[in-house]
Amino acid sequence: MTYEETARLFKAMSDPKRVQIIDILSCGELCACDLLEHFDFTQPTLSHHMKVLMQAGIVQSRKSGIWHYYSLRDASILKVQQVLASFLQEKEVCVCNNIHKKKEPIS
Repeated sequence: MTYEETARLFKAMSDPKRVQIIDILSCGELCACDLLEHFDFTQPTLSHHMKVLMQAGIVQSRKSGIWHYYSLRDASILKVQQVLASFLQEKEVCVCNNIHKKKEPIS
């Protein structure tokens, strides 16, 4: 995953309401009307949050009649988990190696 892709995911998750939406959807697919019950904002605001989450690839939607149903894209959540885990793992090729080489003491 590139830095740009990672930043797009994290940016989408940088809003507390969107994090709450992700948490709620972790229980399974929900209709927009059911999601709205958990928040004190309007349907257009929910639509904005869902658009951001869908553009980042975190959420997917389907339409059934007049209702929109939302669910998590498991692959995106797993990518976030893998990126976070990779920050704690030693790597054979790492940007840190170049940084440490450049900061050698001057004799």
